[in-house]
Amino acid sequence: MAYLVFKDGTTFEGEEFGDWAKSSSQLEEQEVVFNTSMSGYQEMVTDLSYAGQILVLTQPLIGNYGWHHEENEADKTRLQGLILRELSEGEGSLHGEGSLEDYCQQHGVPGLKGVDTRALTRYLRQFGTLPGVLVHTKKDGQEYWANSHKHSPTGLKEHWAYKSTVKEAYEIPGSGPLIAVLDFGVKRNIIRNLQEKGLRVMVFPARSTAEEILKNHPSGVVISNGPGDPEELPEGVATVRGLYEKLPILGICLGHQLLALAAGGKTYKLPYGHRGGNHPVIDIRTGKATMTSQNHGYAVQEESLEGSGFEVTLRNLNDGTVEGMEHGSYPILSVQFHPEGAPGPEENAEIFDRFRELVVNYCSSRKGRR
Repeated sequence: MAYLVFKDGTTFEGEEFGDWAKSSSQLEEQEVVFNTSMSGYQEMVTDLSYAGQILVLTQPLIGNYGWHHEENEADKTRLQGLILRELSEGEGSLHGEGSLEDYCQQHGVPGLKGVDTRALTRYLRQFGTLPGVLVHTKKDGQEYWANSHKHSPTGLKEHWAYKSTVKEAYEIPGSGPLIAVLDFGVKRNIIRNLQEKGLRVMVFPARSTAEEILKNHPSGVVISNGPGDPEELPEGVATVRGLYEKLPILGICLGHQLLALAAGGKTYKLPYGHRGGNHPVIDIRTGKATMTSQNHGYAVQEESLEGSGFEVTLRNLNDGTVEGMEHGSYPILSVQFHPEGAPGPEENAEIFDRFRELVVNYCSSRKGRR
């Protein structure tokens, strides 16, 4: 048996799978979050927005269609734990290249199966997102929290976005306008969508400055998704601020939050976040509602946008939070959800069309000035 133990002593038991080597040698608490999607476990495990977190999947049977490497959202994972009700070996897949358990074992992800994930999710909904620790015995967990003051870091830890980004810039060949992607943990399907719109892509590390990006003469910028608290990324905010007035910009998830901060707005932490493939969002201007794929724990504070130049265009129908913005003076738009829908619905992919239109208009105006 193995256990997930919270600071208040609440404990959930299960059986271990995956790679527990690090958990056994160096106990460390991580934020525990849940996702309500019914499929897409592979995309979730490799979504770098989950960096530094222990992920609970509410769908009771996970792993039933095996593992297909081409569906990975990144070539790595920064997930710190995976908790399931029932783990399948993936025997139902005809084209599987392995299993979920194989991937977790090979990529250092400790897993816990046989857990009452319904009770665990209800606990998180009641008390909010909380840190937990994965242990082999209840005693280990109790001792960890009893001595948790000894585990407090003496200095600030490196933000998970910096552990998720690429080490150096790289370009993906193409014939269309060049788009810079500021990578805080970008999903591959975002890049695929940009390519499908006839755009050439150059990916930049999260610590890149506005000057480093602009010297490559892109025709637009995408500020990507990523993990963690946006207010703990002041360098990223400064970079985004340096791109205002310069180029068309599309912000996605964390990128949406960074755009708000760069304009003088504020963000705040949600009680237990939005993570799943069925979050309803309404366009305030048209009344059109769509289902969206979401994975975030922070939101933009709407009242803080007053005087920023941003207009709120999209709103979450469940809790009224800000889901999209557009700037009144500059070609900038952003969405809090994942328009590439991996996993999740694909009915919001038109956002990439709108961004492409902004880029084409920018290219045309630049030619007109020559």
